[in-house]
Amino acid sequence: MKIKQEAIGDVYVLRLSGQLMGGPDADAVRETILSALNQGYKNLLVDLKDVSWVNSTGLGILISSHITVSNNGGFLKLMRVSRRIDSIFMVTRLNTVFQVFDSEPDALASFQGDSASSPKAES
Repeated sequence: MKIKQEAIGDVYVLRLSGQLMGGPDADAVRETILSALNQGYKNLLVDLKDVSWVNSTGLGILISSHITVSNNGGFLKLMRVSRRIDSIFMVTRLNTVFQVFDSEPDALASFQGDSASSPKAES
């Protein structure tokens, strides 16, 4: 699992690649999200375009990340989910938990209507 990070306005984007399975992957995702929150970002967007597989532990990582961000007054959304992973979301009904977007522009625009704002955007 690799994680690339970038800030686009007040949205912190995590671009994951590889397999989201657990172990070191879980720690890396958690640390990255906590770092973004500590920097003042409340809007997080996870790009799953290059994630080839996610197991139950990987789903747990996404769920716990969603809870962590929500508990900090923010929003965690997903984008560019493959059909294979989307089918897992459908079966597990996680498609009712996460907002999932097909494109980056649509995902970024979706944060404009949310009430969470990041201190970075106000600077």
